[in-house]
Amino acid sequence: MLKSNFLILSCLSLILVGCQSMPQLESYKNKPQQSLSYLPDAQELPNQVNFQQIEKKEKKPVIALVLGSGGARGYAHIGVIEILEKYNIHPDFIVGTSAGSIVGALYASGKSADELKEIALSLKANDVRDVKLDMKGFFEGKKVEDFINQQVNDTQLQKLKIPMYVVATELQDGKKVVFNYGNTGQAVRASVAIPSMFIPTKIGTDEYVDGGLVSPVPVKTAKDLGADIVIAVDILAQPTHTETSNIWGLFNQNINIMQKHLAQEELKYADIVIQPDLREKVHIFDVSGREETMSVGREATMSKVLELNQIIEKAKYSFVKEQ
Repeated sequence: MLKSNFLILSCLSLILVGCQSMPQLESYKNKPQQSLSYLPDAQELPNQVNFQQIEKKEKKPVIALVLGSGGARGYAHIGVIEILEKYNIHPDFIVGTSAGSIVGALYASGKSADELKEIALSLKANDVRDVKLDMKGFFEGKKVEDFINQQVNDTQLQKLKIPMYVVATELQDGKKVVFNYGNTGQAVRASVAIPSMFIPTKIGTDEYVDGGLVSPVPVKTAKDLGADIVIAVDILAQPTHTETSNIWGLFNQNINIMQKHLAQEELKYADIVIQPDLREKVHIFDVSGREETMSVGREATMSKVLELNQIIEKAKYSFVKEQ
């Protein structure tokens, strides 16, 4: 699903294998690589946050931002966040899959939309790309893990400023796993591990791959966690715009069709669906259009701001009325 995710996009590009090598991020370039072995493994634990208590204390509905998978299209997530910030719409928690987990983790750490944009525009492939020929893939993914942890200052998932939930797929039985504790970079690494491209991420005795395989836009996860309002960002490639005149195009189309149907089942539960008009006209690994992609994300969000504010105000009124 990952064709979609591959790009890691977001940050992002995470993997972007095609991406381009990393940002002139001073904190990353000049900071020596350090072992992250002291960070506890990423884990899926019972939810540590009682959103109902937050609801009662703040007398407002709980808002979840769901960032879906989509490879290089993940840069659009940054444009979405930029507009939400501009209109003072702040999520109480974030759920991210694949490319969405990259952007989501960085945003959850406290970075602003402007900071996310700076990272995205300066990121280079070599910052997150580590080639390692293996029977299960040719990218190890450890540099992705280290890059994310560097950017969040080694903050564990449960300690991020905004509660963050990272969706991945357990390889052996194909079940959805939602990481909410421990090593943030490791969780993201698992979520973006495109099968056959990335070597599966091993955590404990289990192996994990791209979350987009089972939940490309994890709305149900957000609802299960207690969200009253779900803002879902769907950046999946649409089958109708996919070139199918060659083998690579047909392969992509298979993925696009499956992901579209998976997403449709979940998007029914979203209160607002933001779908940037991102038609793949270039190779999935070509991230030269980062700025344009972010712009499309901004435009799509602007078209939904009025409706979103109405939903939030209505929910606030209903909530207060019930008190």
